[in-house]
Order: sequence, then C-alpha cells, then structure tokens
Amino acid sequence: MRLMIVGSGGREHALAWKILQSPRQGQAVAPVEQLYVAPGNGGTAKIAENVPIEAGDIPALVAFGREREIDLTIVGPEAPLVGGLVDALNDAGLRAFGPKAAAAQLEGSKAFAKRFMVEEGIPTAEGAIFADYEAALAYLRRQKAPIVIKASGLAAGKGVAVCPSIEEAEAALHRTMVERQFGSAGEEVLIEEHLNGEEASLLAFSDGEHVVPMVPARDYKRAHDGDQGPNTGGMGCYAPSPYLPPARVEEVVERVLQPAVDGMRRRGTPYVGVLYAGLMLTEDGTRVLEFNCRFGDPEAQVILPLLETDLVEVVLACLDRRLDEADVRWRSDHAVCVVKASGGYPLDYDVGKPITGIADADAAQDTVVFQAGTELDDGRLLTAGGRVLAVTSLARTLADARRRAYEGLDHIHFEGAQHRSDIAVGASTGTLGDAGQRVGGSAYAAAGVDISAGNRAVALMKEAVSSTYTPAVLTEIGSFGGLFSLQDIVKASEPVLVSSTDGVGTKTMIAAAMGRYDTVGHDIVNHCINDVLVQGARPLFFLDYIAAGELDPEQIATIVAGCADACRASGCALIAGETAEMPGVYRPDTFDLVGTLVGWVERDAIIDGRSVDPGDVCIGLPSTGLHTNGYSLARHVFSDLGEAGWETVIRELGGAVGDVLLTPHKAYLEEFEALVEADVNVKAMAHITGGGFVDNLPRVLPDHVGVSIDRTTWEVPAIFRHIQERGRVDPMEMYHVFNMGMGMVLVVPADEADRALESLNGEAAVIGEAVSWNGTGVRVRL
Repeated sequence: MRLMIVGSGGREHALAWKILQSPRQGQAVAPVEQLYVAPGNGGTAKIAENVPIEAGDIPALVAFGREREIDLTIVGPEAPLVGGLVDALNDAGLRAFGPKAAAAQLEGSKAFAKRFMVEEGIPTAEGAIFADYEAALAYLRRQKAPIVIKASGLAAGKGVAVCPSIEEAEAALHRTMVERQFGSAGEEVLIEEHLNGEEASLLAFSDGEHVVPMVPARDYKRAHDGDQGPNTGGMGCYAPSPYLPPARVEEVVERVLQPAVDGMRRRGTPYVGVLYAGLMLTEDGTRVLEFNCRFGDPEAQVILPLLETDLVEVVLACLDRRLDEADVRWRSDHAVCVVKASGGYPLDYDVGKPITGIADADAAQDTVVFQAGTELDDGRLLTAGGRVLAVTSLARTLADARRRAYEGLDHIHFEGAQHRSDIAVGASTGTLGDAGQRVGGSAYAAAGVDISAGNRAVALMKEAVSSTYTPAVLTEIGSFGGLFSLQDIVKASEPVLVSSTDGVGTKTMIAAAMGRYDTVGHDIVNHCINDVLVQGARPLFFLDYIAAGELDPEQIATIVAGCADACRASGCALIAGETAEMPGVYRPDTFDLVGTLVGWVERDAIIDGRSVDPGDVCIGLPSTGLHTNGYSLARHVFSDLGEAGWETVIRELGGAVGDVLLTPHKAYLEEFEALVEADVNVKAMAHITGGGFVDNLPRVLPDHVGVSIDRTTWEVPAIFRHIQERGRVDPMEMYHVFNMGMGMVLVVPADEADRALESLNGEAAVIGEAVSWNGTGVRVRL
C-alpha cells in the first residue's frame, strides 16, 4: 500500500508512527510500501517521505495522489476537511479517510453544530447565534457572567474566550466580530452559558452508521499552569480520563456520538472518519462543548499509542462500512503527553532555534517524541512553529506516565522553550486492569482524592520526621495525635506553655511556580519559633498542616523534610501533622502550608514588654529577606517578568528573582540564647512580620511608650530597594509591609546595649530608642 498523510503537526507525526507499525505481508492488510506526509515536519522526515505540498492546497494534493497512485490518504487537520479535500480525492477515484465537507461542518461552523445539536436532542450549553454585532452586544448585556464567546468558524482552536465578566466578554466580542481577530471565522459568533465541571474528550471511529469509541482523553488548552493565559491548540493531554469510566463512555456514545452520526446520515451527508466530542461533565449531566471532525492534537499523541489494533485496518473498516465487524482493542496503560512550545506562543514567537536532546528523550522507557513545529536545515533540527514538539510516555499508572513524560521533556532544549508543569495533575492515579477497567478505584478517587498518594507521602517523610524526635516524643508518625512528655520541664517552678499558629502565605505560590519546595518548611517552623520566642519561650514541638489540590507524595515529603530540618536546628520535635487533598478548593499545583508550635517559659521569665521605659534602645537583628510577609505585593510588583518568569536574573539581586524571594525565614533562637548567656535584660522583642514596623512594634510596648527608629542605621537589602523602585511604592508603606532587612527588634536598657551587641557578634545594630507616647499621634516614628 502507498499511503499519504496530510498535515504537518504532532498529530501527523503520531499517525505516521502508528501506521508504520501496520502488519507486514500475509496479514489482513497489505503491507505499507511507501508513506508520504504532506507537508510533514522534521520528525516525519526521518520515518517517511515529506512532500512539499501544503495541507490546504487541494488541487496539488489530488494531482500528487493521482501521480503516485496513492491507495489511501488520511487527512489530519480540519481546514482541508472543511475545504472539501476528501470530496476532491474521491472525485478523482482516490480513497481518503475523513468526513466530506458537508459532514465536516460540525467543526467548520459552530453555528451549524449548535443548530444540529438542538435539532438532534444532543445535550449542549444554552446559547444564541449572531451574525450582527449590535444584536450580539445587546443580547450579551442581558446575560450574567461568566460567559463564553465563540467564533463560529475555524480558528486553530483559539477562537473561544471564557470571560469572567461582561466587560471582558464585550471586549472579546468586539475583537471577534469587529476587529476580526480570527478573520472570516468571526463572521458569526456563539454566545453561550459557562459550564462548570470536568472537561473530557471522547473520540470515535465512524463508518457513517456505526460508532466505536476510543480511549477517553483530557487535553489542556490554556497556555499556562492552572488553566491561565490565552487559548492554544493544546499544551498537553492524558488518557484514559478517569472521569469517563466505561459506563459513562457508553452513555456518551448513546446520547451524543450515535445521534450525531444518525443525524448526519438522515441528512444525506454520512459521517465517515473520526468524530471528536469535547465534553463538559457537569452536575446536571454531560454537555457537548464542541464537535471536531478529526483526530485531536494533542489527543492523537496519547490515543494512538494506546491502540493495539492496526490503525490501517480500522480505517479501511470505516471506509468499507464494516466497522461493526472490526475488533478494536486498546492497551491497558495510561499515556501522558506534554507539549514544548516556542517562547511567547500562542502570541508572537521566534523560529529557527536549534533543538537538542530528542534522541535522549526517545530512548527513555515507553517514551516517544512527536514533532510538530520543526524542520530540518542541513541536518540541523530547528524550531518552525508555536507548538514545537510533544513528549508522550506510557505506564501502568498515570503518575508514572506523567513522571516519565516530564523526565523526557527535561532532556530537550531550545532557546525560549515553554511548557505547562501541571499536565495530568489532579487526575486519578488508579491503575488499569487488563480489560482497560480501573481497578482499586472508588467514588472518592473519581472525585480527585487519592488515598494511596497520601500513604506514600507519609512513608517518604517518615525518616525526616523521626530524626527530630527526642525522648519526650511518645508516638510515631501516623498516629491520630502527637504525644509529648512534659517530664523534663515539670521541675520548673511555674512552667507556662506558649503557642503560635501561622501560615507561609502566598510565598507558596512562588514555590509552586518554580517547583521548589525545599525552603517553605523552614519558613513555617522558623516563623512560629520567632512568634513564641518574643515571649521568652523555647520551642518544644511543632505540628504541620499541608493542603493541596492534588497530593504529590514527593512534593509533600520535600516540604515536610524542610520542616524537620528547621525543627532539628532548634531542638524542636515534629510530632504530628495533617496532609489534606482538596480538589476543587485548590487549583492544581497549588498548596497551603500552616504550622503550630508549642514552647515553654518560666512564668517569671516571660518577656511581655511591660518594663520598657523611654530611653531604652532598640536593637535590630538582620533578616534574610522578606521572610514570610509581603508576598502579595512582591508578586504584584514582579508580575511583568518576561517568559523566564521567576527564573529571571536581576544583577543587583545577585541571582534569579524567585531564588531570592524563596530564601528561608530566619529563626532568632540562637541569638536569644546568646543574650540569655550574656545576662542581658531583654525587656521586649518584636517579630517584624505582616504589618512591618508600624504594626508589630506597638504589640510589645506598654501604653505610654512609643519608639523612634532611625532608618539610616542599617543598609536596606537590595530586594527591598528593588521592590520599592520597580513598584513605585511609597517609602513609608514599605516599612508598613516588609521587615526591610530587620526581622526582629529587641528592646534593652541603654546601659546594656554594648553587651548585647557584643554577645551577638556584630550581627545586629542599634536602630532606635523607646520614647514617651501620650496615646495620640504617631507611635512608631521612622
């Protein structure tokens, strides 16, 4: 057989790769003798013969098919299908797989598809179709947000805008119908209700009468993590989707796919090819978001590797109207595909960048690289498009497939490369049985909670947690509550327990964005240590709480290991904790970290600030950076970073912005112990956290005392200066938000200041003094 594939993307590379696995001589299907791809890419050039004919050049494709006597053409992209390529090939006596133009309207015109679904009783979103901008605008202004604006025609998967407000919807409508952002595709628009639920894709083979579903998949259209950023052609995918178990697949076939094929046949336009239903699984049932008339991209890159039956055999069964006789089988594995795109995609991006590392990724276990926007130039592989390539990996579990895909992706490099880091995050990780059914699954797992991941996280963190234990710890990790013996402190005359609970705050968002979880555990422990330290208390034990949209055992273990490191450094035991998986509450790859610390102090040694008098001096202990406060403002100030994001290196900061901001919170226990050893009378201690100097210093002062801080007595670190300049923040506001380089302020008698500074080995400075305050005016002068 001589075959031709039309298209140039990752889908077409996957089709070529799969076709070349077709059986050889003596099997039911004649062997593939020659495979052409028009126009193809750098990947197809290595396994087939590329033909320099664009996918939309229908006359040239027909002429080539006649000249080479092509036995079968498989059309990849939607535009030539909608344009009538299959019709033209058939008219020339050539066989082609894909719907004819009349049937391809299901994708070519969203307005046609919407009317068709309503007429056939196929469940879909409520909406209205408009060809007049003013009428569309008037209708839109009567609706409630969020709402969806769709260009009716083909827009390369980018013509849909999900708008959280009516104002944004009006802007999207104007771009589509007036500015013609998508060209003629925007002549008609759909304005639809916004549906909530889990997205899934179910593709099916059709011979015009019968339907055979494929493995359900889930793709990711938005450019950035957490489904943020503009729509793209697709940034990744996984299959099978746990949200479409066999029973629900059968329901979608009965209520969506078969009615669509039946409706087309009744209209005299039988649908032969691949029918793709984009679905939203809502609380009220399954709704169709859209129909596509071909293999999806990147869905093809996860579905085709799972197909056990020969693809050519299935295609011929569709063309011969005998699909009901075909034995279509699927591998009982999971597949994950992650796209690596050019920097700036889907907006402006550069091409011609050399690509390295594909061979290393291809050599990994059960991993294949499907190329898309690539080209060969004198033997060099260069970028030539927005979506450059995709790495697909298979494994028995979704978690392993995801890990392998990202490991493969790490081998591949080109200038400006970008990818999403959350593909398949939040999906169930249950394994599959031999028949492709999920085993060991449950309704809880289908809801996104993976108990096994929590158990694995506990196993991974056990050693780190146990390393903090002292003889006072009476339970091991995994108990319902931690037991801690107070025997060692009951000998004190009047021991007082001191506790603190706090969180790391939005610093976790930077950690998640950078994939760096080794420092935030230090942050929460040290923050809580400082909170009890200001009352003169030493830490006894600590408890952590971590909540996430999906439990990644390695990530959780890394966070807890950081907590354990900080606990060991302070002689504190990490005796208990809680890890909560809350899909739907937290977005994928986001988490929250909270901690509680209990310490103790002799009652007569409590530091409460009551004895502070005017004339006492303020000593500042240097911070290591922002510690754990002010990150909402910091993230706002740095929101304009380019494609490098938090990895952006700023010379005056001495490194990447993200690395500087993730510097751990410092604990001041060692400094406090030095002051105690030197018998310094520490009258008050203020932990400079949220609220900066303005809010935190008054918390430790008696009613008649204020403070005067001399801002010239220390050099403000570069990170604070940069935030102030970049964000044009008022200088006084900076001291009301950040610690500005001083994470703890002590108040001591003036005649003990030198001894205090000497005991601190030059790591501190006198930065001000206590002054009289009459209850009015400014209490903290800066």
